[in-house]
Amino acid sequence: MHLRVSFSLAAPPSDVARMLADPLYVDAKVRASGAIEQQVDVVPADGGAFTVTTRRALPTDQIPTNMRPFVGAQIDVRQVEAWEAPSTGDDRQGTVVVEVAGAPVRLTGSIRLLGTADSSTVTYEGELKAAIPLFAGAVEEAAAAAIQTALRSEEDVARRWLEDHEPGSQP
Repeated sequence: MHLRVSFSLAAPPSDVARMLADPLYVDAKVRASGAIEQQVDVVPADGGAFTVTTRRALPTDQIPTNMRPFVGAQIDVRQVEAWEAPSTGDDRQGTVVVEVAGAPVRLTGSIRLLGTADSSTVTYEGELKAAIPLFAGAVEEAAAAAIQTALRSEEDVARRWLEDHEPGSQP
């Protein structure tokens, strides 16, 4: 199943990248997704590249009742975003992988941060696959809905974060 989610922010890409690489912001967005438990790791690399790895345990209330036996009492999600150093201007791209532990569900794709001097767009795009015979389509739809909800939550957290924090240097 193809998944694409974009959101716009009223800040230049350099400020958005700084936010995306801030462990306090990452922690806030993971908490906003409804995580019961969480772990956040942000690792800077040469030239301003960085990798964000999150692990979160989510309640199964977003999963349809008939699908809950496949995922258990909670959903353990691992997400890795590997952001490259800025290219032309302050635009960036990278890769994203989201895995659901204990369930054969995986999203692999790309992430992009594009913008102007005063606005940015963050886009997640990829393929969501569930390797469950007979039920793959239903599981993919349920997982896609949960991922879209988490990314919409991230958009809200990002907007508030940018309003509350001073611009700074690029990661």
